[in-house]
Amino acid sequence: MQISLKNKNALIGGASSGLGKAIAIQLAQCGAQVTVIGRNQAKLDAVVEKLDTFNGGGNASLLTDYNDFQTYQKDISGFFEKNQVDILVNNTQGPSSGNVFDKTVDDYQKAFDLLFQVAVYTSKLALKGMLDKRSGRIINLSSMTVKEPQNQLVLSNTMRAALCSWSKSLSNEVADRGVTVNSILTGFFDTERLKELAKNQSAKSGMLVEEIENNRLLGIPAKRLGQVEEYGYLVAFLASKYASYITGAAIPIDGGVANSFI
Repeated sequence: MQISLKNKNALIGGASSGLGKAIAIQLAQCGAQVTVIGRNQAKLDAVVEKLDTFNGGGNASLLTDYNDFQTYQKDISGFFEKNQVDILVNNTQGPSSGNVFDKTVDDYQKAFDLLFQVAVYTSKLALKGMLDKRSGRIINLSSMTVKEPQNQLVLSNTMRAALCSWSKSLSNEVADRGVTVNSILTGFFDTERLKELAKNQSAKSGMLVEEIENNRLLGIPAKRLGQVEEYGYLVAFLASKYASYITGAAIPIDGGVANSFI
């Protein structure tokens, strides 16, 4: 099976580094024209330059900040006034860590805007063109915490579960019009975000970062972290014609760490 995304336009959130960048690279390698979203222009420029080496050019960037939802609405609306996409990958940075007692109502609102509102607003804009063409892919990056909430991640646990529920509802409404909507339940990957969480946990618990990281590996049946390239492969498949009968799914990619199998 060879995946070709030639003549497809993809919009990828949080793509200046980590999982988003890996996804952008894989889609470009499959022939898609990619627009990457981020808040650091220098990093975005570097990603676009790299993407151009894979598909011959035509890639672009969108500078914006997910943390300012009102500004983001203006920026992304401006993008869709001039562009349509075939593939939308909703991905933002994670919210702050902490437990129920650490967080205020304002913290929940910020996390709601970041993890839920951004994805919903962007998806609705992208859907206009997808439904007209009766073809499209919406892929939401979520977390294994949707099924098994993790301590110290109450904001992520809550808002990602909401987005997965919304995604399933949306998938039912657009499945007969050629658009698939899926979520990916992300496990532990070798990213800066994961290192940041370990440092935060260390500061709160007094445990060494190395001890936290080793304990994490012990809890993963595969006994290793995921590599970002592996994530890109899954997204490329879901974005392809070969995944046209997969929709409304929440697909784990976690090295077997989730205890549940449904």
